[in-house]
Amino acid sequence: MEFVQLSSSVVLLLACICCVPVSSGESSTSTPPPHQACSSITGSCEECLKNVSCLWCYTTNACLDYPVRNILPPSKLCRLSDARWGVCWVNFEALIIAMAVVGGILLISITICCCCCCSRKRSSGPDRDEERMARRREERMQRSDERKSERKTKHDEIRKKYGLLSNSDHPYSRFEND
Repeated sequence: MEFVQLSSSVVLLLACICCVPVSSGESSTSTPPPHQACSSITGSCEECLKNVSCLWCYTTNACLDYPVRNILPPSKLCRLSDARWGVCWVNFEALIIAMAVVGGILLISITICCCCCCSRKRSSGPDRDEERMARRREERMQRSDERKSERKTKHDEIRKKYGLLSNSDHPYSRFEND
């Protein structure tokens, strides 16, 4: 249970870290108009990435239109390690790895939470099968005890009849040789 609480707090911490906006200290109010073509933007990576539909490639130092038909930019356009989108300090490879790790941690923590909840439901009390088995076991024990007492009374009657009981008050008793 402690592991689940620990992993859920780690996931929450990672989610907070990923959602915190990162600023480079420079605040500029000028943004390129959204209809401006990315290839016409000249300058730095920061200038290019102000437009969310643009991709900066470090090998060519060029601002390119992001290929929206593909999830990832093709390698002929720009290698993943040199491509930047959103922020200049994170390349696509690191972004893919980080998102895969966060997604994996989320899936594992959800799976662990589901397993813990399911096992808690199962172990919360005896289920119907266990109750039924206990009832049957008790019934068998009662029948066994009844049969045992019947056998004992029958055997005692036979012993009494033939004088094998030592504390009986019947007229015949066992003859003992001295």
